[in-house]
Amino acid sequence: MIRNVLVVDDDRPVREALSQTLELAEYTVRAAGSFIEAKDHIARDFAGVILSDIRMPGRDGFHLLAHTRALDEELPVILLTGEGDIPMAVKAMGQGAFDFLEKPCAPDALIPVLDRALKNRALVLENRRLKAQLETGDPAARMLFGTSRVAEDMRQTVRQAARAGTETLVIGPPGAGVSKVAEVIHLMSPRASGPFVKRAAARLDPPALDAALYAARGGTLFLDEIPALPMDSQYALLDRIESGSETRLIAGSTADLEEAARAGRFNADLYYRLEVMRVRIPALSERPEDIPVLFRHYVAQAAEQAGLSAPEIGPDHLAALMAQDWPGNARSLMSAAMRFVLGMPDSAAEAAELGLAEQMARVERSLLIAALGRQNGRAAQAAEALKLPRKTFYDKLARYGIRPEDYRR
Repeated sequence: MIRNVLVVDDDRPVREALSQTLELAEYTVRAAGSFIEAKDHIARDFAGVILSDIRMPGRDGFHLLAHTRALDEELPVILLTGEGDIPMAVKAMGQGAFDFLEKPCAPDALIPVLDRALKNRALVLENRRLKAQLETGDPAARMLFGTSRVAEDMRQTVRQAARAGTETLVIGPPGAGVSKVAEVIHLMSPRASGPFVKRAAARLDPPALDAALYAARGGTLFLDEIPALPMDSQYALLDRIESGSETRLIAGSTADLEEAARAGRFNADLYYRLEVMRVRIPALSERPEDIPVLFRHYVAQAAEQAGLSAPEIGPDHLAALMAQDWPGNARSLMSAAMRFVLGMPDSAAEAAELGLAEQMARVERSLLIAALGRQNGRAAQAAEALKLPRKTFYDKLARYGIRPEDYRR
């Protein structure tokens, strides 16, 4: 959760005491001695809240409140009042202040109000981000969630594949959403007005393959788990592609298709034809920072399906989710979201009961794996990206039993 607080007070000792109190409570504090000094730090999408004195020389707390609400009426402003300023503070509440507190303000009174305001602000910003994503009109932005660099790289590759119009291979670990990515490629392609036909490759003999290609003519045929396509159908598919099919082919695989081609279990010519355009879906272990975004989305979906109100998702629960490996990827996270909405126990709840050291170790391990995934298993570059000395980085890999070569692709 965001922890940023802009403290505005013209009384320097008071300002410094407030800042110190908040920093000890693990907030990120920026202090300002006047409205003029503070206004440059206030913007529509400021990721935090404002804590301001009402009485200041020149432009006071009312002016700051009006300025803030003109920029963003959903940005929380908490006002600090002197003993005789209660009627003034009540008036400020009527003008849109989030809350007010009397000075001097004890931490046990201040912290709960700040936490409530910050939680409100985080929800507002997340809703804005999702709304903006939905309004882009781009299926890659609307349907493929995640704010990490690897998620954005995947969306860019999807857009390139859609424009290319060639045969495409979509690969990813189990549960990562291979068929969903294939559908997004179709929706963004010039064939979007045509049909999108999905078939399990293992069931297709040559006549069934021809029927599927015919059903998808003018559109896209997605063959799920292409390594399981019977060998005679592999030859037939290669022949149809080379003779100029009216159907675009997208193949999906959660297995190593290159290895299958090398071992003779898959037609090498067909593999190299599909390999012309490849889209790789990263595992959740490579992008733990996307887990909160995805989980909130899945919780909202699950609540709608179940006809229930979406429960509040606390920061401890999200931290516990990020500390897990998620070998089932998005599919497992969806199931966890449904259990969460239904109030069923989950392993994340168990993780939340772990000690701080164990939770931190799990998160650290996830971040190491994510860095290696982003750097294609290159340990030196991953260490540099994490700003760690190489020896420290290798010591951590050894501690968690992580092998860089497992993340080369």
